[in-house]
This record gives sequence, C-alpha cells and structure tokens, in this order.
Amino acid sequence: MSAQAPTTSSARSRWRVWVADGRSQRGELAQAWAAARARLGLVALLFALAAVAWWSAADQMAGMDAGPGTDLGALGWFVGVWVVMMAAMMFPSLAPTVALYASMTRRRGPGRPLLFAAGYLLVWGTAGLGAYGAFRLGRHLFGGDLAWHAGGRWVAGGVLVAAALYELTPLKDVCLAKCRSPVGFLVGGWRDGQFGAVEMGLRHAGWCVGCCWVLMAALFALGAMSLSWMALIAALIALEKTLPWHRAATWGTAVLLLLLAAAVLAVPHSVFGPAVPTGSQRAMHAMHARN
Repeated sequence: MSAQAPTTSSARSRWRVWVADGRSQRGELAQAWAAARARLGLVALLFALAAVAWWSAADQMAGMDAGPGTDLGALGWFVGVWVVMMAAMMFPSLAPTVALYASMTRRRGPGRPLLFAAGYLLVWGTAGLGAYGAFRLGRHLFGGDLAWHAGGRWVAGGVLVAAALYELTPLKDVCLAKCRSPVGFLVGGWRDGQFGAVEMGLRHAGWCVGCCWVLMAALFALGAMSLSWMALIAALIALEKTLPWHRAATWGTAVLLLLLAAAVLAVPHSVFGPAVPTGSQRAMHAMHARN
C-alpha cells in the first residue's frame, strides 16, 4: 500500500494541475471572446475576409484536386493561393486575439490590429515557401517513386501517423498554450508602435506554425488543393485553439489522424475517390508518357 501512495498522490497532483490549467485557459479565452463581442465590427471584417478567401480559393483551385499527388503549380501562383488559403483557414480562430489586441490599442489608431494580422499572414506565407520547396525537392529526388501507385500511399499514411504523434508531444502543448492564451501572449510580449504590432503578429504566428505545421503537412498528404480537406484541417485548428479542454481536442485530433492514416493505407479509394487513379488510368498515363 505504501508503495502505491506516491503514485496515487502524483496522479492526483497531475489531475489538479490539468484542471487548474483548463480553468485558467477558459478564463483567458472568455476574456478574448468578450473582447471579440466588444469589437464586432473588426471581428466581422476578419470573418468577411475569411469568407472572401474561401470563395477565392474555391475559384482558383477548381478542378485541381488530384489527391496526394496534386501538383502545386508555379511558385508565384502557389504563393498567392497559399496566402489566400491561410487567410481563409486562420482568420476565424485568430479573431479573438486580434479583437483583444484592438481593445488594448483602441486609443492608438485603428490600423494596429490589421498590421498584427498582416504580420501573422507574412509568417504563414514564408512557411508556405518552405512547404513548396520541400515538395519540389521531394519530386526532384524521388520522382515517380512518390506517385500514388508507387510509394505515395505509404508516404501519405506515414505523414498522417507522424502528425498524430506530434499532437501528443510537449512541444505541441507549449505552442498550443501560447495560441490559447491571448492575454498572456499580448501582455508578456507587448511591443509598442506600428512596427511593434507587426512584430507581435509575427511572433504569434510563429507559435501558431509550431502548433499547426503537422496539420498543414497532413493537408499536403491528403491533397493541398482540396477544399474538403482544407475545411477539415481548418476546423481541427479552430477546435484546438478554442475548446475549453485542449487535451480532449488534441487527443481527438490524434485519433482522427490515425484513423485517416489507416484508411489511406487500407482503402485509399474510399478516402480520395476519383482523385486516386485506377489501374487502367495508370496504364493510360504510362502509355502517354512513352509517346
């Protein structure tokens, strides 16, 4: 009995810390949402920009979804589409933080929150360049080995498993805590002036990239030009950032990613449908390539 006492005490201590952490983050999120209600015009603007971005992304990516093997196109075109995608996916969950920042800078001009959002998008745009470079490098090094009928299915499944495991790491917890703690982030890392607004947007986006980069990798694995997968990943990001109990969100995301990985490996046509070429289609592609 005495040998089990420390274990029981330790478990209770961890539970108390978990509960206290949940209550603290719920309090901060409540403050952020209260600020959002007080700045409905700004929040409406961000959601309107997100809606326009979704419409634009749907228009630009129409007919381009080829599943995991989707070509990303030329660099300039991809960067433009990527920034639009990030605005569509991130602005809804970013709105409470920007609204809280607007409340804290309401006497210093209305442009600061937009500069904050611009800095945020700049980091995600840079991350997109890195993703594009990695995609092109993989195509150059492995060529046809990454095709769906070759090793592509296994690569996609492996990326999804890695993304699921990352959801449960301490680094994910640290980055997500920064994204879920707008008050702590803004007060602890405050910078004055217009350049300060941009810098804070850059820093906040840095934590967000640390939190979400594997989910973006999962998006590339599932099909970067698919609105359906884009909407799913955006929903997971929003839930992780806004649900009161973040551990339930991260564990739920990890389980979902593992189930997707299993489906990709076992029944890919059920996951991707016509985006995955059939045997006859692959033969036609090979014949055209020889000609």
